[in-house]
Amino acid sequence: MISAGVDGGSRAIKVVLLDCRTRKVLASGVCDQGVDHDGLARKLLEQLLKKADLARSRIVRLVATGYTRNAIGFADTTVTEITCHAAGVRHRMPKAATIIEIGGQDSKLLRLNPDGSVRDFAMNDRCAAGTGRFLEVVAARLNAGLEGLGDLARAASSPAPISSMCVVFAETEIIGLLASGARPEDIVAGVQASIASRVAAMVGRGAGAPVVFTGGVAMIPGMAEALAAALKTPVQIAPDPQMTGALGAAILACRQACGR
Repeated sequence: MISAGVDGGSRAIKVVLLDCRTRKVLASGVCDQGVDHDGLARKLLEQLLKKADLARSRIVRLVATGYTRNAIGFADTTVTEITCHAAGVRHRMPKAATIIEIGGQDSKLLRLNPDGSVRDFAMNDRCAAGTGRFLEVVAARLNAGLEGLGDLARAASSPAPISSMCVVFAETEIIGLLASGARPEDIVAGVQASIASRVAAMVGRGAGAPVVFTGGVAMIPGMAEALAAALKTPVQIAPDPQMTGALGAAILACRQACGR
């Protein structure tokens, strides 16, 4: 039996195909999000099935999660990304106690029980200044790709303070810093520290170890280090962090299909 998980994120769509018996990932993929959420997710699923030489009929259950989960019309059911990220991270890292997930448009904190269930969570979805969108704006303003932000941050000598709570005002603040002669390296380090401080405020004193960082922003060099500094505790990056939501959805689909 094969299950599938579709994570319709705000910036990208992720799909995972899972062997329900072995819990082995058979195929996974990512594509950019767009207007036709259902069509894009369906196309990505078909591409992965073809690549893995699998028939669509072999999928016994498909769960959709994420920002656009309710637009995925071919899903059997939907599950919140909170539950899916918990399942996906614990599958990869069974001892995870705290999960920090930062995506394109929001950031989340999950505290887990010993059995992996979610004890409580907090979410920041009101402002992009604590999300991947902020980093995209900074990368564009500095003419640097997202993959180059880590190198810039590591070369910083004095991280620039970023005080604005709104990404629009923060961009204006960055323009002012550049005009005053601030180094791009210090601006990037300041932005990463600003995002990390917002997450740390959401975490408070309740970051039980191990702390696992997941979501698309976890792939940006320097962010895990910024979080660790803000939280004053080690932060581990989940394997293939962009895929944990889709993986969790596929795992939950397996459980629904076969009861384990």
